[in-house]
Amino acid sequence: MRPLRTIVPLVLVAAAVAAPATAAAAPAGAAAAREYEGTVVSVNRDNRTFRLRDSERGTIRIKVNRSTRYERISGFGGLSAGLKNIEATVRRANGRWVALQVERSGGGGDHGDDD
Repeated sequence: MRPLRTIVPLVLVAAAVAAPATAAAAPAGAAAAREYEGTVVSVNRDNRTFRLRDSERGTIRIKVNRSTRYERISGFGGLSAGLKNIEATVRRANGRWVALQVERSGGGGDHGDDD
């Protein structure tokens, strides 16, 4: 019975020490994506950034790059100040919010209603 009393606490200590190490091993590029929706406040063509005013979260500066995807907008050139109903999916990279996807929300149309 003596070895069992020694082994069980050692296993618990080993598990407690290993748990924070595995949590810290997550890759730095695995930042969670966030979504913002609102009105474009301004566009800086030189820096390839735009500011988006979200009514719930405030105004955010978003950078676009060549891997940014666009839906219902003709690329970065299609963004202009005052454009409403813009959704941006962003992630944090190098201290900036980088757009993964930018799209015009809404669109209306028939969504299968038979009324």
